[in-house]
Amino acid sequence: MIDLHYVATSNGLKIAIALEEMELEYRAVTYELFSGDHLAPSFKAINPNHKLPAIVDLDPIGGGPPFSVFETGAILLYLAEKTGLFASSDPRSRSTITQWLVWQVAGLGPMLGQAYHFVRYAPEGQDYPVDRYRREARRLLHVLDRQLRDSRFVAGDYSIADMACWPWVQNIGNIDLSFDEFPSTRRWSEFIGERPAVVRALAQGSIPGSYLKRRMTLTSEQWSRLFGNDLLNAASQYD
Repeated sequence: MIDLHYVATSNGLKIAIALEEMELEYRAVTYELFSGDHLAPSFKAINPNHKLPAIVDLDPIGGGPPFSVFETGAILLYLAEKTGLFASSDPRSRSTITQWLVWQVAGLGPMLGQAYHFVRYAPEGQDYPVDRYRREARRLLHVLDRQLRDSRFVAGDYSIADMACWPWVQNIGNIDLSFDEFPSTRRWSEFIGERPAVVRALAQGSIPGSYLKRRMTLTSEQWSRLFGNDLLNAASQYD
C-alpha cells in the first residue's frame, strides 16, 4: 500500500497516473490548499517543502519502516525502480527517459506553471511576466512537438517521461495557446488520454471549480497559504 498525498493538479496527476499504470495499491489522501492543509506540521514530516504531491510507501524497496518520497521526478523514478516498469533496463533508453523527465521537472512544468500563475493571478497590466512566460511555454511546447513528430511517445516507448509531461499540456488554453500550433502534441495527448490507467487516475477527482477560473481572486488568507508568508513561515519553522 502507498499513501498518495494528493491534490488533482498537474503535478498530482503525474503520480496518480503512474500508480494506476503500475497497478500499485494506493490510497489517495486529499488536501485543501486554500485552507492550508499542506502547511500542517504532520505534512512537513512527509515533505519538508510543503508541496503536493508526496507519497509514503508502507512496503518500501528493501523493506523496513514506511518511506516517504517528495518531488514528482523523484517519485516517478522511485516507483519505476520499485516495479521495474516504464523506465527501461537498457542504459541508453533509461538515460533518454531520465533526460526528458528532468526536462519536464526543470523546464516544462516550471515555465508553464509561471505562465499559468501570471495570467491568472497577477494584477492586471503586468504584461512583461505574462509575455515572458507565455513565450517560454510556447518555446518548450515546440521542443516537445518536434520530439513527438517522429516518435509515438516522448522517449521511445511509453514511460514515466510521458506521465510527467502529459498533465501539464492539458490546460494550455488557459494561457492562450492552442494545440493547433502543436499537432504532434495534440495527437500524443489524445492517445495518452484514452489509456485506461489515465482515465482511472482522472476519476480520482478533478480540480475543484474554484481553482479553475480564468482570473483568480483570492482572499488575503488564501494568497498567504499558497504564495505568501504562511507558506514561508511553514518552511522557516524548525523543530
